Amino acid sequence: MWNFLIDWLSANYIELCGALLGLAYIVFSTRQHILTWPTGMATSLLYAVVFFHSRFYAGMGLQVYYVVMSIYGWYYWLKGKRQASSDELPVTRITPGQTAASAIIFLVCFAGLFVFLYSYTDSPVPVLDSVTTSFSIIATWLLARKVLENWLIWIVSDLVSSGLYIYKSLWPTTILFLVYTALAVYGYVSWKRSIKKTVK
Repeated sequence: MWNFLIDWLSANYIELCGALLGLAYIVFSTRQHILTWPTGMATSLLYAVVFFHSRFYAGMGLQVYYVVMSIYGWYYWLKGKRQASSDELPVTRITPGQTAASAIIFLVCFAGLFVFLYSYTDSPVPVLDSVTTSFSIIATWLLARKVLENWLIWIVSDLVSSGLYIYKSLWPTTILFLVYTALAVYGYVSWKRSIKKTVK
């Protein structure tokens, strides 16, 4: 039993560390804490390695995007604090312009990723990998802008991703993404409550 556990930890320690940091990342983001971004950056670097070995190439590329967006989100949340009269950047609702931009970005990203994965890689799940990656690109951008509806996109993306990770037997990551789904529901409720407080 102990030998099996030690062997498993030795083979999966990068994924496990990424999962634990990822859990911290989502908890910080539901609480609108600035540590969302450094923990998110560390999580992304670890998962770039995990996804490379699992042949989730779109997911691996997404981690690079996450690192860039972590820098942007970190800057934006701090910049917003300096300009706002309150202690933190307020949560907002999605605008018609952001909705249109999100739809266009999704379609363009999905089409490009699917063609690339299907034609040039050995990805076993090019459609779902493209869908979850495209959703995640949009949701991360909206999270960095503190737009409430980012959580609704995360709920869908995390549920689909959980199925993909079960398929690839990435069990710590599967558990993490199921927890992500539950926390995304909590994040939506919590952020929506903060909007009501701001309106009052």
